[in-house]
Amino acid sequence: MSTSRAVLGVDTSNYCTSMCLVDDEGNRLAEERQWLDVPQGERGLQQSRAVFQHVRRLPELFLRLPLDQVKVAAVAVSTAPRPQAGSYMPVFQVGTSWAQSLAHAWGVPLIETTHQEGHIAAGEATADRTWDADRFLAVHLSGGTTDLLNVSRRGAGYDIEMIGGSSDLHAGQLVDRIGVAMGLPFPSGRHVEELALRYDGREQVTIPSSVDGLTCSFSGPQTALLRLWEKRAASKEALSFAALRCVANTVEKLLQHAFDQGYPKKVLIVGGVAANSLIRERLRKRLEHPAVRARLIFADPRYSGDNAYGVARIGLRVLKG
Repeated sequence: MSTSRAVLGVDTSNYCTSMCLVDDEGNRLAEERQWLDVPQGERGLQQSRAVFQHVRRLPELFLRLPLDQVKVAAVAVSTAPRPQAGSYMPVFQVGTSWAQSLAHAWGVPLIETTHQEGHIAAGEATADRTWDADRFLAVHLSGGTTDLLNVSRRGAGYDIEMIGGSSDLHAGQLVDRIGVAMGLPFPSGRHVEELALRYDGREQVTIPSSVDGLTCSFSGPQTALLRLWEKRAASKEALSFAALRCVANTVEKLLQHAFDQGYPKKVLIVGGVAANSLIRERLRKRLEHPAVRARLIFADPRYSGDNAYGVARIGLRVLKG
């Protein structure tokens, strides 16, 4: 392969260490990702332990990139969880320090963005439908976020206004906590989905969603699910299905209320939880119904979760001006 100009994206989230090279058209040239290790039975990592894993893994991932085949023109990095004042997590400092050092060594620009903007950019780039909106709603569903966002394009990035979301637990936490309680690995999303897909409908388990306007809560649903599991009042399959249906119903109600307030009916849904096929199917069935007429866009499941691809694409847009 001939040498070509590339942008390197770096993302060190609470779940994954990621690096990605994109070419001058935003296509992926190479990508390395590794999920952080969480001991069996635990529901996440302390920041200090996550930081340590990033410190160990970034050199390993970096050495796998075909840097001899490209000329890196800029380094882009997520420096914070969200584009808001005070948004901070120590894990992002690992990626930031690496990106600063690489940009200085190579004599190229350092471009800073945020983890959430990276999710949106990756979602747009891998959208499962034609996507051309300059203003839209975004739903960011993960273990650390349940955010309802009013988004407008701004140059290479986005103007993001958080208009709603969870007041306590996040969607991914609900799924992970019931999953870990049932003995599944963390993160539990994929395993919970596998169980839910085997649900035959004979057990009737309903977990009511809790939504007040543009604010939701998952603490009540979590308590109900864990109580049912502790009593062994329902199978793993039924509880998994109920948990995912609760998430879908919660997002549906949040979006319905946003539409009622005049927000756009074009919606981009990103984050690790958004990779779930049952949640996608339910939301499309309910919100793309002729009575609602919303248009839902989902990222490729591989790029719903944490990745550096969106970060790299934002860096490329900034570089191109």
